[in-house]
Formats: sequence, C-alpha cells, structure tokens
Amino acid sequence: MTQVCLVGEEETNLQYELLSRETARDALAAYEITEPFENALAVETVSLGAAVSLLNDLDWYLIRFVADAFVREPSISDEEWLSRDLATAIRNDEIEPSESGRFLRVYGIEQPEPDDASENEIGGPRLVEPMLVTRTGAEIPEYDLRAVDRTLVVRVTESEFGA
Repeated sequence: MTQVCLVGEEETNLQYELLSRETARDALAAYEITEPFENALAVETVSLGAAVSLLNDLDWYLIRFVADAFVREPSISDEEWLSRDLATAIRNDEIEPSESGRFLRVYGIEQPEPDDASENEIGGPRLVEPMLVTRTGAEIPEYDLRAVDRTLVVRVTESEFGA
C-alpha cells in the first residue's frame, strides 16, 4: 500500500481544517486516517497514482493548510518518502524511480517531554526542521541540527532541493 502523509502548517490544526470542510472530508472519507506525527494526517492508498490523485483532489487545502505532503511507495523505498512533486514526476514517467534518491530533505523526529502541568499527557512525535542533503554514496550524513530520537528521509526533486 502507498501511504500519504500531510503535515500541517505550524499555526493550523490540520485535522480540523480538512475534516470541517465538505470537499476535503469527502475526498478523505474512503480512507482510514491516522496521525503519525503531531499535526499530521496519514492515509493508505492502493497505488502511487491514487496517492497523487488524492493530493490533486486536496490541492486547494494543501496550499492553505499543509506545510509538507509526502508519499511512501514500497516499490521505490520501504523507508524513504517522496515529496509530492517527486511522486508526481515518477507517476508521470518524468523521473525514473531508480534516479530519485540523490536529493533529500531529512527531518528530525522528536518525542516531546511531558510538561510539569500534565505529566500524563504527552503529545505524539513531532517533525522538526529539515536538513537538505545530497546523497553521494550508500550512507547519508547524520542529522545534526539538534538532538532527535530518529529521522524521516524525504526524496525531493532537484528544483525542490534548490540545486
């Protein structure tokens, strides 16, 4: 199954913004929605084409409320995600999947600590600022922008990378 993950803008409650609007709610109605990260929604689709189509259906909302949209296609990588632009380019045969792993955006994932007021209420994992990396070999550099629990690797297009 191909996964789609939408990460909300910092000052936005993404779940509220998407599910309170009829068109977005209807587009997402066929999917089981999960929340893999703080202020993020994920769904599973049947293919890369279906994932790109869902993102296209939600475009108006993505522009307004979504900071990032990722797609994970197991036939390309089990661990690395694709940016929306890269997923679209692969679906449209503009980029070969085997040529998609050079430019990366590596996000830190941190687990928030409980605050003093409510130790029983710990939020979910949170994506933190991305680090741009160019892959030159099998290994990628370690995330060094801050101490994090783990990372999330997103393959991006050359134009998204800014090279």
